[in-house]
Amino acid sequence: MTTKKRLLPMTSPNTLLKAWRMRAKKKLGQHFLAEPATANMIAQKAAIKPYETVLEIGAGLGALTIPLARLARQVHAVEKDPQIAKLLQTELIAHRLENVDITCEDILKYDMRPLTQNVDRPLVVMGNLPYNISSQILVKLIDQRALVSRAVLMIQKELAQRICATPGGRDYGRLTVMLKYCADIRAVAEVSAAQFAPPPKVASTVVLLHFFAQNHYDVADETFFFRVIKAAFSQRRKTLKNALAGSDLHLAPDIAKKALEKADIDPRRRAETLAVEEFVRLNTQITTLYKQP
Repeated sequence: MTTKKRLLPMTSPNTLLKAWRMRAKKKLGQHFLAEPATANMIAQKAAIKPYETVLEIGAGLGALTIPLARLARQVHAVEKDPQIAKLLQTELIAHRLENVDITCEDILKYDMRPLTQNVDRPLVVMGNLPYNISSQILVKLIDQRALVSRAVLMIQKELAQRICATPGGRDYGRLTVMLKYCADIRAVAEVSAAQFAPPPKVASTVVLLHFFAQNHYDVADETFFFRVIKAAFSQRRKTLKNALAGSDLHLAPDIAKKALEKADIDPRRRAETLAVEEFVRLNTQITTLYKQP
């Protein structure tokens, strides 16, 4: 009769930090998840298969790293703080986990491409994102989404509301459109501030992003398309015609009006009312007018 290997319980962040004579660094946005059940729930939401490779953003003290390592083939943990990275390494040894490698680097400068060279499927991205750079990380994932199948991320509740928003409200913005253009987005769980050490001043939301394997929309120049989206939202209170004319696209008001009308969009509307499909049509018309002599 075989017996299951007994798994060590998660050590509380406060205990670990005290033992190492360390404190959470406010400038790095460090708030460590202290509830094992929540960490396990987040890992399960990703539906990780034993053959998949995970990239974890902001591994911290390993609350999420450890359950991920028990599910995935390999976990690549990125942690900016060298002291925390060293502490995490000792935790992984204590839990007898050998399928995790730690990179001490800023995630915004981290190149994901080498991770996919020796595997035949995209990465699963996980992480409790630092609130101060969450939007930048999402933009990075959009840019490198060909390397990623899905992402399960814990972000500030307010940001989650923005990226999950539908057209017509003030939460709907540039990042919302960029993400909906290339991914299916769902909020899957709420996490209270009390579950972190130290607790942040805001609640968090776990979001699931499934990146489309193929482009759903006919966009020839994605970089320019994102410029069009940025231009439309550059002056939210203005009509689309005036916002586009006053943007760095340098469109004359009559050209902006013509592009909107050809895209079957009322020039008096505002950017927050446009669905992704309408932005695609607008982009096509602006691109066509750009090419005209």
